[in-house]
Amino acid sequence: MGNSIEANNPLPIDTIFKLPSPLPTWPTGGNFANGVIDLGGFEVRQISSFNKVWATYQGGPNNLGATFFEPSSIPDGFSMFGSYAQPNNQPLFGWVLVGKTDARDQSGDILKKPTDYTLVWANDLAHFWLPTPPDGYKPVGHVITTSPDKPSLDKIRCVRSDFTDEPEIDNWIWAQGNGLNVYGLRPKTRGTKAQPLSVGTFIIQNSTSGGGNSTLPLSCLKNKNLTLSNIPNLSQIESIFQTYSPYIYFHPKENYLPSSVNWYFSNGALLYKKGAESNPIRIEPNGTNLPQGGSNDGSYWLDLPIDKQAKEKVKKGDLLTAEVYLHVKPVLGATFTDIQVWLFYPFNGHATAKLGVIEKFPLGQIGEHVGDWEHVTLRISNFDGVLYRVYFAEHNAGRWVDSCLLEFQKGNKFVAYSSLNGHASYYRQGVVLQGEGDVGLVNEAAKSDMVIDSGGKFVVVAADAAAEVVAPPWLGFAGEWGPKISYKVESEVKKIGKFLIGKVKSAFIKLVKSLPAEVYGEEGPTGPKMKSNWNGDEI
Repeated sequence: MGNSIEANNPLPIDTIFKLPSPLPTWPTGGNFANGVIDLGGFEVRQISSFNKVWATYQGGPNNLGATFFEPSSIPDGFSMFGSYAQPNNQPLFGWVLVGKTDARDQSGDILKKPTDYTLVWANDLAHFWLPTPPDGYKPVGHVITTSPDKPSLDKIRCVRSDFTDEPEIDNWIWAQGNGLNVYGLRPKTRGTKAQPLSVGTFIIQNSTSGGGNSTLPLSCLKNKNLTLSNIPNLSQIESIFQTYSPYIYFHPKENYLPSSVNWYFSNGALLYKKGAESNPIRIEPNGTNLPQGGSNDGSYWLDLPIDKQAKEKVKKGDLLTAEVYLHVKPVLGATFTDIQVWLFYPFNGHATAKLGVIEKFPLGQIGEHVGDWEHVTLRISNFDGVLYRVYFAEHNAGRWVDSCLLEFQKGNKFVAYSSLNGHASYYRQGVVLQGEGDVGLVNEAAKSDMVIDSGGKFVVVAADAAAEVVAPPWLGFAGEWGPKISYKVESEVKKIGKFLIGKVKSAFIKLVKSLPAEVYGEEGPTGPKMKSNWNGDEI
């Protein structure tokens, strides 16, 4: 699968990705973006300069192969933890950590040389080695060589077990036909309070030897000094977001645009209480009369105005008042900061399906629901303030996209697209089919004159490292932002099914059964703070 000859045509990885514009000087305060993070006894740095060791030009994403590197320009006193690997289908843009023991630690050496190496996999041109750790230590990366000779024991360091944690496989990097796969690694435990962090290394798994997540031979690191000093303060948050703030584009045919929450409340949104449905209450402009705390037990929910004319007006939203709401949180052992960018839509439009040869089939009322919260998430390195990835939420799932694949506009500001009617987030224009084969929901994304420059219209509503941020009252509302039932799904399905026959009808029924409850309109969505990704990771 691999060879030492460069591909004749330049590959994306032959280009080193850099953000379009130089980064600003971040405002001072704390330890954000000072290059080093103390994990509680030893320091780590992020290295993004590499020496290429070996490349293969087949297999992996787009069948373009992968390239394997080791970090270069390692500062004096710091040691390598492992090599780096990346698919060839995108520009070179990655990092690995290197570490240095802090002499203040009194409980023994945190970093030690391996005692030996085990050959994990090899071909004529490349050899992958797993370090054998001393007792009480664990390896966190592989070494790759072009020689069959074992690497020097000085090449790499293993980490004392109390500074390590359990990893799991992440992004797919490369594969060979005999069952061998290469993956990135991430911590198994993730969230705002979680100590584990990524090293940036990769792992080799061979299905013929029974490899699996439960028996991974490598570990990730753990931050035992989990403080907020590495997290950006409010002035740094504002500077970061002004630097990267997305332009959010809406489809030319979009009828259901976002609005500010205050506009929604001021234009007649109603609070309903179970048992008193006939007497809804007008919501104060900032939600000051909304119930606070508790859980989503079905006692309270929001809905559109009762008056038909007012209802139609509110459903369409108001782009002039629309703003984004930022939630800023530490992730990956406080080595990164996530900035969730939340956008509120008063109404979500009907779904459209592809049913085999029928490219666009409107699903009646299926998909319609009141109150729609959507978001993208910026993942910022606390080592240097670089935007490394963006998460684009797509209904009940989503995807991480590396910065090197983003569309940028006016410097380092990236572009996000909101899909027609459903408002899922995408990083490029086009049609995305959500389903299996040629059956699924159609998500259309395109540019238009309807756009939000979020850098000029944002409000920080929550930030762990900024005590001065006061959450608006509506953020603490645990109920649903729409009624539980807006129509009878069974009758809607039956009505649409009358126009379908044969395989197309079967495909439609299969699709309907696979849709989440929120798409049906049976459940109103909860607010941002009630989502699992508020304190957890994006999934």
